[in-house]
Amino acid sequence: MSAVNPRRPAVYVVVGAVLALGSLALTGPGATGAPPPPPAAASEPATPAPQCTEVRESLRPQGQLPAPGAMPAGSTMAAIAERGRLIAGVDQGKFLSGYRDPLTGGLDGSDIDIVRRIADAILGDPDRVQYVVLNIADRAAALERDQVDVVVNSFTVTCARQRTVEFSAPFMPAEQRLLVPLGSGIEEVADLGDRTVCTSVGSTTEIVLRDLGLQVSTLPGIPDCVLEMQRGRVAAVSSDDVILAGLAAQDPNTRVVGRTLASTRYAVGMRPDEPDLVRFVNGVLEEARADGSLAASNRRWYTGRLDPVPAPLPPVYRD
Repeated sequence: MSAVNPRRPAVYVVVGAVLALGSLALTGPGATGAPPPPPAAASEPATPAPQCTEVRESLRPQGQLPAPGAMPAGSTMAAIAERGRLIAGVDQGKFLSGYRDPLTGGLDGSDIDIVRRIADAILGDPDRVQYVVLNIADRAAALERDQVDVVVNSFTVTCARQRTVEFSAPFMPAEQRLLVPLGSGIEEVADLGDRTVCTSVGSTTEIVLRDLGLQVSTLPGIPDCVLEMQRGRVAAVSSDDVILAGLAAQDPNTRVVGRTLASTRYAVGMRPDEPDLVRFVNGVLEEARADGSLAASNRRWYTGRLDPVPAPLPPVYRD
């Protein structure tokens, strides 16, 4: 049976710097009657961090995958096998990709299929998984804190994220489109006119919509936007088509429409200091492409709900 840990990672607040500043205020030269020191020369402005300009590809698998239970000694996979379970960061609220089945109470979806495949490759049992439910903002932090082995949660490969996350070769494409009510007359963004489209706050989706000159409303999550659309307060919702397809399946009075506004790629997220696991997971994904199970998973979840059904992406490596 899979263990489920729905708790979000803890957040710690550091107050030592504030206390240190208070101590300086009490013991500095002004407190003893000494003349204040001359003003310091203006410091040079800090050099901004270099801009991220290029997404790098993943690490190539090395040879044939070892058999389950025969992981290389000292490897990350051997440590997972010794622990007896894979710890995976996932979502439980994205219908079709990662969601909790109300009938069984278990997690299911296309992302969960990938997690189970990785667990089976390491442990010989797809059910030996401890699922950690993560919000979008927690995905990279959970890896940095070593709270999970992998994150499979509609995780988009971006240059900025690659500063702290090593990604597998992407396994699924996603395209930014629109979700609209049936009978709305909206087929493309041009049909919105001066009506409002909603998306998640601070997302790359928001940037794309504003660059198109659209009237944009932002809320914490896409489900919040759907609720606003159902209330008639916004005309459309924009996000990745894979996510929108799940929402449309839950509300048959909506549909996914329009041309692609932006393209992205989903991949498995891992720690940069565990390249052996990255290569291993890429080997698992290559086998899933070759035997057709990756394409079969996409057809299972998205046929009749997304046209076209996303096809598995061919791998590209940097080495």
